[in-house]
Amino acid sequence: MKVLLTGIAGFAGSFLAEMLVNEPDVEVHGVVHRHDRRIAHLAGRLHLHRGDLRNAVWVGEMVEQVRPDYALHLAAWSDVGGSWQQPWTTYELNIQCQLNLLEALRRWQPACRTLVVSSNEIYGLVTPDDLPIDEDTPFRPNSPYGVSKIAQDMMALQYYNSHKMPIIRARSFNHLGPGQADDFAASAFARQIAEVERGLREPVVRVGNLNAERDFTDVRDVVRAYWLLIQQGEAGLCYNVGSGTSHSIRWLLDTLLELTPASIKVELDPTRLRPSDVPRSYCDNRRLKQATGWQPKIDLRTALQDLLDSWRAQLARS
Repeated sequence: MKVLLTGIAGFAGSFLAEMLVNEPDVEVHGVVHRHDRRIAHLAGRLHLHRGDLRNAVWVGEMVEQVRPDYALHLAAWSDVGGSWQQPWTTYELNIQCQLNLLEALRRWQPACRTLVVSSNEIYGLVTPDDLPIDEDTPFRPNSPYGVSKIAQDMMALQYYNSHKMPIIRARSFNHLGPGQADDFAASAFARQIAEVERGLREPVVRVGNLNAERDFTDVRDVVRAYWLLIQQGEAGLCYNVGSGTSHSIRWLLDTLLELTPASIKVELDPTRLRPSDVPRSYCDNRRLKQATGWQPKIDLRTALQDLLDSWRAQLARS
């Protein structure tokens, strides 16, 4: 069985790759655009294809060569806050790359079961009456990133409707874990704490809005949901991927501060505040559970400990 994984060197993609190489009778092919540091330890166990998904000719040649049985599309611009500074780049990467992939699959491997990873950001400005957010909650995007993910989600549905391609959509809520970039709140906190521990910065963690509540899941549980969905999900449907509970950003910070012996102050940094925010968001994940039997296995305290330890290890190497 051949599995094609775009974004294989990204945060979620690297964990998915590590899981898939241990699956029996699975040949893992991955698309790499820039670095492959996160998957260097898997060298020799992966078939890597270096190229740019914005290049339709290259994508077509790659898909023709691989002819995957499964394709999981994780490659994307994933920085919600950064999408305000670079909206067109966000649209270009998230829309054009997926279009080229689906067109190549339509031409060369239309029966390939494909998972398109969307985001909870498509729901945008949810109200208390919307909670928990199910798959029928209206789209009210409040960031350029959210708009780009709606386009990805609807494009996947259109290819299913128009071409009968077996495409499943995963609407992922927030995830975290070791190796996450510090564009995200928990990882930004963890990096600052690890730097304080090593004497690289003053004993202060600078933060944005701590009151927002989000649905957080360990990335290793998230990619397990992706693998279950591509095998057991119903083509044409969308599935929320999340824990079904919410935790505040303040809880993440407080938990990380409990995991360090250092005495650290907390200060508000206005530059970390987003143009818009939602007080509380969490998903209804019953459709995912009913289709696959998925349940999160890794508690958030463990996920945060692993995240902090990954920053400690990275700083120790630098």
